[in-house]
Amino acid sequence: MTDAPWPGDACSLVAAFRAGERSPVEELEASLAAIEASDLNAFAALDPERAREAAAAADTGLPFGGVPLGIKELEPVAGGPATEASLVFADRTWPYSSTMVERLTAAGAVPVGSTTASEFGGLNVSVTRLHGITRNPWDPTRTTGGSSAGSAAAVAGGLVPIASGGDGGGSIRIPAGFCGLVGMKGTYGRIPRGPRTAIQPLTILLGCLARSVRDAARWYDVCSGFDRRDPYSLPRVDGWERSLGTSELAGRRAVIAPTLGSAVVLPEVADLVAAAGEQLAADAGLRLVDVPVALPGLGTEWALTNLVQLREELGERWPGCAEDLTPEIAFGLQFAEQVFDLSMAGRAEKARTEANEAMAALFDEVDFVIAATNPDVAFPAEIGLNTRVGDRSVGPENNGALTIPANVVGNPAVSIPVGDVGGRPVGMQVIGRHHEDGLLLDLAAVVERERPWPLVAPGAPR
Repeated sequence: MTDAPWPGDACSLVAAFRAGERSPVEELEASLAAIEASDLNAFAALDPERAREAAAAADTGLPFGGVPLGIKELEPVAGGPATEASLVFADRTWPYSSTMVERLTAAGAVPVGSTTASEFGGLNVSVTRLHGITRNPWDPTRTTGGSSAGSAAAVAGGLVPIASGGDGGGSIRIPAGFCGLVGMKGTYGRIPRGPRTAIQPLTILLGCLARSVRDAARWYDVCSGFDRRDPYSLPRVDGWERSLGTSELAGRRAVIAPTLGSAVVLPEVADLVAAAGEQLAADAGLRLVDVPVALPGLGTEWALTNLVQLREELGERWPGCAEDLTPEIAFGLQFAEQVFDLSMAGRAEKARTEANEAMAALFDEVDFVIAATNPDVAFPAEIGLNTRVGDRSVGPENNGALTIPANVVGNPAVSIPVGDVGGRPVGMQVIGRHHEDGLLLDLAAVVERERPWPLVAPGAPR
């Protein structure tokens, strides 16, 4: 009998199933018991009976055959809660599953339940009025970040080996950075978001929170590829896992810019990232170049445009539902209704064009941009809107200043664990050119090979 969940990555768990060392049924029960005993608040809802049926019938010859899986609660699962992490929709259920979920279950994965998220995915924090506080396995007094909060807590906390995430402004990379995980945000459209794809704001990507690079690559093998219900999804590329480590990296140009020229970053984090970037360059044979990096902030105008879809979804419930919303979400909607007009929408689109030009000009000079994933280590878990870096006051836009640029222009970016400051994990972000996701996975694999990271937090069940 398996007493504790598998502490390794998903790929090695599948190998253990195939070797007869573990069974999917026993593994699921270990995960369910660990979730029940956990104080991390990583799961919003469980579906144990359906999970037990899937585990009993699991085909371990499939890519994720028998692997317990957390699904971010913003991701549709037929019959599951469709709360959007909000009290407003606490009683709603999904009538369908997403394309990604269908592909994962077809590949043998066993969904255990819904992992917590920030309300509507709108904030990079781990607290909501519906579910309370999700806690970081490395330090339960600290945030996991968001919006893929519970997925990061579940994977780093040893509850499940892999979990889904979404990234519209850093929501995979931010919690990956805070929790010591691999967080890959692909080129825009890499994994389809259908059915019923919300097109705007053309920044949201799907992916996973993973313990290893090969897990992220296998996720791509299973989930990527065009689907007509997402008109912006990309054609399928095969062999992500098989091709790991085959790219020619030597001689490619990289610039180390921990702040991206605009963010306020804790000096200790910046120093650690710079050192890790230099080590990666030496290990991979990259050529470091000195070019200016000054990616522009998108400003309030762009942030407010992201509330358009939310306002439509709330419909006639707004503004009567304001008291049920996270205060920061309610304030954003109220402020947007007061100031947002065609002129502001135009300024937002102009800012987006300028951001794309700045990123394109930068990649005329380099192949990779190496930066911090987060401006600081994880802040206190109960905070709903962080406005500090160390002892310094900053604007709330600083939280996503390092991650949002890659969303706005659609570049791939990966967060790689590179150590800790005061016992709290730090992620190094590498941004690449469009459609060169494989190069980023190979760079992450170099770090993983040369300087392995802990696959789970020290207090995870064993």
